[in-house]
Amino acid sequence: MSEEKSLNFIEEIVENDLNSGKYETLVTRFPPEPNGYLHIGHAKAICLNFGLTQKYGGYTNLRFDDTNPVTEKTEYVNSQQEDIRWLGFNWKNELYASDYFDELYGFAVELIEKGLAYVDESSADEIAALKGTPTEPGQDSPYRNRSVAENLALFTKMKNGEFADGAYILRAKIDMASPNMLMRDPIIYRIKHAEHHRTGNKWCIYPMYDFAHGQSDSIEHITHSICTLEYVSHRELYDWFIEKLEIFPSKQYEFARLNLTSTVMSKRKLLQLVNENLVSGWDDPRMPTISGLRRRGFTPKSVREFCERIGIAKRENLIELSLLEFCIREDLNKTANRVMAVLDPIKLVITNYEKGTEDLIGENNPEAEDGGGTRVIPFSNELWIEREDFMEVPAKKWFRLAPGAMVRLKFAYIVKCEDFVKDENGNVTEIRCTYIPESKSGNDTSGVNVKGTIHWVSAPHAKTAEIRLYDRLFTSETPDAEEGDFKDYLNPESLTVLPNAYIEPALADADLEGRYQFIRKGYFCLDKDSTADKLVFNRTVTLKDTFKKPN
Repeated sequence: MSEEKSLNFIEEIVENDLNSGKYETLVTRFPPEPNGYLHIGHAKAICLNFGLTQKYGGYTNLRFDDTNPVTEKTEYVNSQQEDIRWLGFNWKNELYASDYFDELYGFAVELIEKGLAYVDESSADEIAALKGTPTEPGQDSPYRNRSVAENLALFTKMKNGEFADGAYILRAKIDMASPNMLMRDPIIYRIKHAEHHRTGNKWCIYPMYDFAHGQSDSIEHITHSICTLEYVSHRELYDWFIEKLEIFPSKQYEFARLNLTSTVMSKRKLLQLVNENLVSGWDDPRMPTISGLRRRGFTPKSVREFCERIGIAKRENLIELSLLEFCIREDLNKTANRVMAVLDPIKLVITNYEKGTEDLIGENNPEAEDGGGTRVIPFSNELWIEREDFMEVPAKKWFRLAPGAMVRLKFAYIVKCEDFVKDENGNVTEIRCTYIPESKSGNDTSGVNVKGTIHWVSAPHAKTAEIRLYDRLFTSETPDAEEGDFKDYLNPESLTVLPNAYIEPALADADLEGRYQFIRKGYFCLDKDSTADKLVFNRTVTLKDTFKKPN
């Protein structure tokens, strides 16, 4: 009998609010800025917001906080939608902060009319100098006490495009002595003569995030506005705007963001990696982006399971990347078909095999709930095996091929190494074996017991593929916390390309949705770079956690 999982603190708040009748319907939102691709940290927020309304009813909006026209692109909007759907969630309403630009402008006018906002023409340096410090109060701007009429006139001119970028701003009139620096007359509108990805050139003034965010929540009647901990200090301002505008009182709650070892989560740093061609793009399989994880072969189920396991807390912590890898191994162990691929090939010839070609039967997945089924695998007297499966001078407890040693070929026969061939440089190029005809897998009457089993691919039937072996992007567990540039800690061995691996012919029909366990090698998926003439497979994860932590 399994224990019922305890509620996290957000679920406790939601249950109390619904049970007390404070809200009839739970409404949450996921509010990405369309200025980059979503990453695994966003996946945690997506699972939380959409998961709450799946559990308690109600609905979740997808709202793009598109208040900065300079950094936003439709490409990012499309990729973010794709990522959310891929994770298995659907939003009720697709919305944009830009949908509310007229209303937000009206709210700003209302604050001016109430004497709670003013137009300031101080420079950025002057504003910073007057703001004070966390231990010293700020000083009033010389423009703080302009009349309502003058402020309204100037704000209208700002809206009409009569001033250059940065010439004027609109500030909330709160308290320049507040212990919360964000309450010291924060900027709520700035001039930006830039084309917006949705509104074009209609506007040349844009609301600041802190002003647009809470009011957009209120317009949509969001009951629980869930943010990460860095927004704790913003909550006072969030509540102040709602109170002064006398609008629907959305409430902000904060939880700990995801910090993951051996990677970076900052969109600025991820963009740097892309722009400096240190990775192949936002969906490079080494990136922590959702699109990168998808391309690497992670499944939606594994990412959701990871988010479930790490939980929702109020305190920052650092999660081991190995937990994410554990989640994908657990999923793929049950769902990925077992296939054979030889990554570092060497020829094996069976000198006494005279059948030409034989069809053998291989299990697809013994761990699958439905039994997994079987497939036909062609066998011949010429095979490719892994170079590492032969040792000319065997070590102690060596159970694979060596002169005079026997081993089982997976799904096939027991073979014995009789001889091997070297080239002029002393490298082994061919292994010559004999096989025991009575030792066929599933029907072995030979009475011979061997301890080792190796995989293989029939040389005449093999298909060629490029294999990309991915590892962790950084050598440091905390590249953000290291001295110097975080890029100094990039792992030079995060990608190894094997251009000429051999795969069994069944893999010629692999598709982008398929997941495969290359027997003894790891879990792999087909990459989008594949063509009819050249298949490319990405290693999702090794069969076991093999990453060596730096000393």
